[in-house]
Order: sequence, then structure tokens, then C-alpha cells
Amino acid sequence: MDMGFVMVGPPLISLLAGISILIWPRLLNYIVAFYLILFGLVGLLPLVV
Repeated sequence: MDMGFVMVGPPLISLLAGISILIWPRLLNYIVAFYLILFGLVGLLPLVV
């Protein structure tokens, strides 16, 4: 995995999630769930690889 993605990825995804929640507040539960799952997996990747 490219180190640039690791440094830019989380803030960019957070920004997109925040904008999506402002536009569609009903998506909050799904966005939070996917956010937690995604960054949990990203956090585990160095342990697995």
C-alpha cells in the first residue's frame, strides 16, 4: 500500500462522509458503520501483511 494513500485517505474519506451526512442526514448510521469497519481493517492490515 502506498504511504501517500495512508496519509491522505482517512481525512479525505472523513470529509466526504461529513458532507454526505450534511446532505443526507439519514445516512449517518451507515456512514459511521462503514467508517468504523474501513478504518478497523486499515488498522489491522499492517498486522496481517
